[in-house]
Amino acid sequence: MSTDLIPLAFVMFVATYPSRALGLLAPAFDRLPKVAIAYLQLVGPAVLAALAAVAVMVRTPDGGPPVFFIGIEWVAVLACLGIVVWRKNLLLGLIVAVAIVVVARATGFAALPPS
Repeated sequence: MSTDLIPLAFVMFVATYPSRALGLLAPAFDRLPKVAIAYLQLVGPAVLAALAAVAVMVRTPDGGPPVFFIGIEWVAVLACLGIVVWRKNLLLGLIVAVAIVVVARATGFAALPPS
């Protein structure tokens, strides 16, 4: 097990903690404009979406340069989005997306991503 990423984890904690703890650190948080509150509430989901997008769309074959990739994960993401819009249920959308990828990989329709 490598400890190379511990400094990065600490930097990410320092960079993200203030936005997550703003409500505790700033007693006048409820007096912020509604636009600012909405923005702060969407910072976390936006960062997670960006990380997920890279995980779905980019592959690095054999240590080479990153390349754009289209695979079964795209179908799973689109299914998840469709279910969330249709049923307003994120958990159900995520379960369906995971099931699509698991079934596709178990049946050999889609290969495991290179490690």
